Parts: sequence; structure tokens; C-alpha cells
Amino acid sequence: MGGRVVSLHDAVEKTRSEALLGDLMAGRRVLVVTDAGMPAVSDPGFRLVRLAIDAGVAVTVLPGPSAPLAALVVSGLPVDRFCFEGFLPRRAGERRRRLAELAQEKRTMVFFEAPHRIADVLADMAEAFGPDRQAALCRELTKTYEEVRRGTLQELLDGAEGTRGEITLVIGGATSATMTGSPDDWAGDVAALVDSGQDRRSAIASVAERRGVPRRDVYEAVVRAKHAADEAPDERK
Repeated sequence: MGGRVVSLHDAVEKTRSEALLGDLMAGRRVLVVTDAGMPAVSDPGFRLVRLAIDAGVAVTVLPGPSAPLAALVVSGLPVDRFCFEGFLPRRAGERRRRLAELAQEKRTMVFFEAPHRIADVLADMAEAFGPDRQAALCRELTKTYEEVRRGTLQELLDGAEGTRGEITLVIGGATSATMTGSPDDWAGDVAALVDSGQDRRSAIASVAERRGVPRRDVYEAVVRAKHAADEAPDERK
């Protein structure tokens, strides 16, 4: 029996999925494949799977290369508990806010990222998680030019220039030491949330809850940081 090949990229996923569901309902078989990675994992495919399930059509999977799992295995970081975060927001403020929310995540975290944003993302991660957080940058996994860089976020940031290809980042989870942090860490967390658009009162409350410290302590850390900034000499003069 003959077949045909159709594209299923983001721009046409909705309409193509509905058309493919019609093929399924007519008794035809539909196979979703990608040139790299796993369909539906930060790639089109979920919509079609959901439509098929809701319509009572049988769905099965033939596992292929999956960058998140491959990166976890080669990262050298704990894999007993992990979470997949996919792509971070493209806008800097939204990205920093999301990273601030993840600063106290205890599980190993897996992200996808584009090469032209990798330096900015690593810089934001170093600020949100701390420059000494252990991580791995996995590039072109299961391909000819596969590369895995391991080290701290600062070390990965220092070597990020010129990075090319499909990138998967694996970031170690927060430990008890990183969860509490120092007053400077608390003030930095609040500043990042305020920069992303959150008001200071709610930012202080959020940081206090995530860091596991009293709100008053976080507030005092913010006040001290502001006084220190106000008293610092202006190098532009």
C-alpha cells in the first residue's frame, strides 16, 4: 500500500493534525517521525496524539533518540529525579522570572536552547542559580559532532562563545546550601524578580518562601543592598 509524506511543523500543526485524524478515522496508518529527536517533546506531535486518543484511535510509540534522556545519562549529574523544562521564554525578563522560580528546584533540570541565545541563557542561569551550580552543555547528541561540556555554570558561560548546533542543558538541582543562600543572594533574587516586572513586596514574599527564610530578613537584605548601591562611588564622574 502506498503512502505520502506531509510536513507537521508549528505553523501547520493544527490543520494538518485534523486532516491526519481524518486519515486515521478512515482506517489508514499515520507515522510521525522527525529528522532528529523525539516527536511531541518540544516538537509537533502532541496535538495529533491527543486528537487520536480522544477519537478512540490506537496510538503506539517506537522509541528513538531522545535528547533529554541522552543528555541526562552523559551529564554525570543525578538522574534519580529530574524535570524537563523545554525551551525557556525568549524575552529576557520572562526568562529571568522563570529561572528565579526554578532556583530552588531540587531535581536535575533539562532545557533545550538555541545556539544564538546560549550565552545569554547561561548568564541568566548563573545569576539565578549561582555561578558554581554544576551543569552540562550537550551539543549535537547522537550525531557526528557530538560534544559534552561539564562544569559550573560560570565555566560553561566562559566557553559559550561560538557554540553551534542543537543544545541540551542539564543543570544540577538545588542543595540545602543553595536553597538558603546568603543575604546577597536574597537581594539578588528580589532584584531579578523586580527587573522582570514583579512588584517589590510580592518579590520579597516569593523569595522568602523559596529560600525558607523570614520575610523580614529578605526585606532587610534588600534595604542593605540598596544602601550599599547608593553609597558606592559613581565611576562615571
